[in-house]
Amino acid sequence: MNILIIEDEKPAARLLQRKVEKLGLQVNTLLHSVEEAVSWFQNNSHPDLIFLDIQLSDGLSFEIFEQIDIKSAVIFTTAYDEYALRAFKLNSIDYLLKPIDEEDLEVAVNKFKARTQSQNISLDFEAIKRMLVNPIEKEYKKRFSVKIGQQLKVISIDEVECFYSENKGTYIHTLDNRDYLIDSTLEVLEAEINPKEFYRVSRKFIVPLKAVKEIQMHSNSRLKIILPTFRDDEVVVARERVSDFKEWIS
Repeated sequence: MNILIIEDEKPAARLLQRKVEKLGLQVNTLLHSVEEAVSWFQNNSHPDLIFLDIQLSDGLSFEIFEQIDIKSAVIFTTAYDEYALRAFKLNSIDYLLKPIDEEDLEVAVNKFKARTQSQNISLDFEAIKRMLVNPIEKEYKKRFSVKIGQQLKVISIDEVECFYSENKGTYIHTLDNRDYLIDSTLEVLEAEINPKEFYRVSRKFIVPLKAVKEIQMHSNSRLKIILPTFRDDEVVVARERVSDFKEWIS
């Protein structure tokens, strides 16, 4: 089985590749933009299955199908919620909400295998295009409630200087130099906050662009982030994320 992943975030593409290959399948190619995908399809035979992100760095992925007559089956990978994707579910193999759950991935792959054994895949890309032209905007989290003794405190997203994990707990550090334990994980937070405003620089930290006070060179080709009040020396961009981080801040 020939499998292609089209995903503009390279770490996310590599993570999906590992998850797919854990199911015993082989991912042959990773592509990251509309332009790159169009060029690839013009010079290669079409794969059996495409994992396709909806919004790529240089446009909507539907633009690929406007230029190339794609014969492959498609599983969408997206940050959109289920309501916005009802039409996709009718016209494609399946969709996977980010962050991608391994069980959901296995179900989608098995659905593809079952359908290809019984019939040819036919996608109504006009229906998909109508959804892509005016997609429903994802609602990102605007505030957090934290428990302080017997009281609840509401923290606005604008007050967040960073999110971090420590001793199996997840914390909000605010711009007024306070720390609050929250009932969540960094993985869950990644799906709840705006990726244009927040970036996960490492396994331990998520930082907002507006709180980045200074960026310094660090050891092993990494970058160190200086925040207004947070004094931990380990707010460091992981080496494998440096390239994507530079693109995010530009």
